[in-house]
Amino acid sequence: MIELYESQRAMRNVRKAAMQRGVVAVLDVGSSKIACLVLRFDGTDGPMPDDGVGSLAGQTGFRVIGAATTRSRGVRFGEIAAMGETERAIRTAVQAAQRMAGIRVDHVIACFSGAEPRSYGLAGRVEIAGTMVTEQDVARVLSACDPPDIGVGREVLHAQPVNFALDHRSGLNDPRGQIGQELACDMHMLTCNAQAIQNLAHCVKRCDLELAGLASSAYVSGSAALVEDEQELGAACIDMGGGATGVSIFMKKHMIYADTVPMGGDHVTGDISMGLQIPMAMAERIKTFHGGVVATGMDDREMIEISGDTGDWHHDRRQVSRAELIGIMRPRVEEILEEVRACLDAAGFDHMPSQQIVLTGGASQIPGLDGLASRILGSQVRLGRPMRVHGLPQAATGPNFASAVGMCLFAAHPQDEWWDFEIPVDKYPVRSLKRALHWFRENW
Repeated sequence: MIELYESQRAMRNVRKAAMQRGVVAVLDVGSSKIACLVLRFDGTDGPMPDDGVGSLAGQTGFRVIGAATTRSRGVRFGEIAAMGETERAIRTAVQAAQRMAGIRVDHVIACFSGAEPRSYGLAGRVEIAGTMVTEQDVARVLSACDPPDIGVGREVLHAQPVNFALDHRSGLNDPRGQIGQELACDMHMLTCNAQAIQNLAHCVKRCDLELAGLASSAYVSGSAALVEDEQELGAACIDMGGGATGVSIFMKKHMIYADTVPMGGDHVTGDISMGLQIPMAMAERIKTFHGGVVATGMDDREMIEISGDTGDWHHDRRQVSRAELIGIMRPRVEEILEEVRACLDAAGFDHMPSQQIVLTGGASQIPGLDGLASRILGSQVRLGRPMRVHGLPQAATGPNFASAVGMCLFAAHPQDEWWDFEIPVDKYPVRSLKRALHWFRENW
C-alpha cells in the first residue's frame, strides 16, 4: 500500500510540474475511439459567463489548443487486448493533437473504463490534537480509514474523502481551520484490476510519454455531464461507450459509487452485423443513420437498402425494414440497461433523495433510448452533453466526448485524494503492506 501511495503521489507531482510548464495532454482510451486533447495552462483565460451549468463550466486557467481522435484498436471492454495496436492508435491521436496545437507534449493524464471497478465506503475518527483542525489532523483521520482487504491483483484508483464531520456537525467539505474536538471522515475508495492499469501505464510509456495521472471514465464523465445541482443533490451518470458502460453516482459533489457493465454500443453493432449478415462497418453505419429502440407503425414501411459485394445478387441487393432493425437492436439495449439497473440497486440508488439519471457517451445517442431507459431504470432520465470548455472544437462537444472533457476538468480541478496528504507511515494498516505494488518502481 505504501508503494501505491507513493506512485499516486509521484504522478500527482508530475502533473503539477507539467501544469507549471504550461502544457499537458488528456487521453481517453476507449473501445471505439481514442481521443487526445492538449491543454494549455497559462492563467490568461477569464471565466466564461455563468449559464447555470456549474462553476466548472466557466473554468479559468486553461484552454484546449489541440484535439484529435482516431479509431480505437486493440481495446476491448475498455481494457487493452493488443498492446501494439493500442500503442499505434495512441501515437496517432497524440501526434495529430500535437500538430493542431503546434507544440510537443510529454505528459498525459489518461482515463479508461472496464477493469472491473469496485466501490468501498470507509470511515475514520480521531481526536483533534489542538483546538483547530490542521492539515495533520486531516491526514490522521484519513489514515484512520482502515482499507478493506481488496484482494490480490487489485489496485486503488481513487480514494477521496467525501464527507467530514466535526463533533456533531456533518456535511463539511473541508474542516481545516475550524474549531472542534473530534474529527470524522467518510471516504470512497475505488479499486480496479491492477493488470489493466499496468497495461495502460506500460502502453503510455511505450509511446514515449510520461503518465501524469489516471482516472476512471465513469468518474470523469459524471463530473462533465452532471450539472452542479445534480452533483449536489444526487444523480447517476450512465456513460454508454463502445465496449463498456460506466455507472457513477454523485452526491454532495463527490462520486460515492462507480461500476462498469462490460457491454456497449459495439455489442449492438455486432448484433446488427450477425442479424443482417453484413460487415461490422456497414452495421455501424446503418445503426447510426437508421437505428432506434422504439418502433412505430411507420417503421414497417421505411425500408433500408443493404448493399454488398459477395457476388450473390439477391444477397447483395436487399432491403430490410426499420422495424426489423429495431427488433435486433432493442433486446441488447434492454440487456445493457437491465445490468445498469442491477448496479444502481446494489448501490442503494433508490434510497437517495434525488434520483436523476443522466445518459451520456456515444451509444446514448440512439433515438428513443432516454424513454426506454426511463421505463427500465424507473427514474427521471435526460440526455447529457459535456460542459463547455475553452477552445473545444465543435466536433468534440457531443456526448461521446464526456470522458475527454471530464479529464480536462479533472486535470484542472483535481479533488483531494488520500495521497495528497502526508499520512504517517506507521498509520498504514499492517495487513495492507503485504499488497505493495512493485510495478511503479519497475516502470518509472
